[in-house]
Amino acid sequence: MLFDTPTYFNHQFPTPQYLGAKHTHLAWINRFIPNQVTTALDAFAGSQSIAFLFKQLGFKTITNDFLSFNNQIGLALIENNTIQLTDDDVNLLFSSAKNKKDFQLIENTFTNIFFQQNEAEFLDNLRANIPLLKNRYKQALAYTIINRSMTRKITMGHFGHTQALQYASNPERIKRNRSLIRPLKAIFEDLLSEYNHAVFDNQQDNRSYHKNILELLPILEKIDLAYFDPPYCDSHADYQSFYHLLETFTEYWQDKQFINGIKRYEPQRFSGFDKKREVIASFEKLFELAEDIPHWLISYNNRSYPCVEEFEKILSKHRQVKIEEKTYANGRGGKGSVAGSKEILFICQPKKKHFLSVIGQG
Repeated sequence: MLFDTPTYFNHQFPTPQYLGAKHTHLAWINRFIPNQVTTALDAFAGSQSIAFLFKQLGFKTITNDFLSFNNQIGLALIENNTIQLTDDDVNLLFSSAKNKKDFQLIENTFTNIFFQQNEAEFLDNLRANIPLLKNRYKQALAYTIINRSMTRKITMGHFGHTQALQYASNPERIKRNRSLIRPLKAIFEDLLSEYNHAVFDNQQDNRSYHKNILELLPILEKIDLAYFDPPYCDSHADYQSFYHLLETFTEYWQDKQFINGIKRYEPQRFSGFDKKREVIASFEKLFELAEDIPHWLISYNNRSYPCVEEFEKILSKHRQVKIEEKTYANGRGGKGSVAGSKEILFICQPKKKHFLSVIGQG
């Protein structure tokens, strides 16, 4: 029957501001999801928009990202089925922290780079209060909303530049984006209902992981579909530089150095997919580990390394491969999505087995 499969599209994914996010490609990618999927993996989840689509489709959804702030989105919107932030929770987050002397990292590191001192103090105070929320999903929602608030307040939505305060004093830029001069507290309050409404129960035991995918795959079982959206190597793939502040805020690093003009943490987390010297070996390992997953969808870009033809050769060792593509009409920034470049989708199915007939003897 037409309505046998439950769908949950009355719950909308909050619009991300994330380089390479796939929320603008959801309808296109959805066309190529195979039938009879019950469990799906979003292996490089980033903003979690594809994982959210899987959850809307009623799949048991396994989502993963090696960056902690992205994992918090997965906990808040994918693994979490019912928990929302209440007014009392928000009042607690905004209250004066009792241990604020232990939480001064943002003020000491990022004042006059991305924020004025009062906003940096607000972030430290809120970060001190997040652990006071008694439920891990409430904590995850708090991280998710305040991190999204920071990207809304900063021009271009990332932290790979040092022009944030200059842009926030430019009347023309303010006219285009009032959030540049709005307090983070007000932005958080505006986003709250949007994120609370995005929490829903799809009647599945969904899970959000925070691992390198090469470590996660060996412990997963019975996945029908894997969606791979790796960093587009050689094409703006340095997410740890673009979003270092969100990772620093979430982890509240005590054992890192903060280097260069943007105060990026060092050393960075190991990816294996963002540097030319490592990426081909990492893909080979990824596909070996995913051999038991029958269906793969892989997002890519025609400006990435290795090139599309070479990548198809690597894939063809493991799967039958079909290629779909979309051309970007406008420059969108980040992850190779500039005007004239192409978003590539590799649709990978198990190779057909061929059997030789054996003629009976004697």
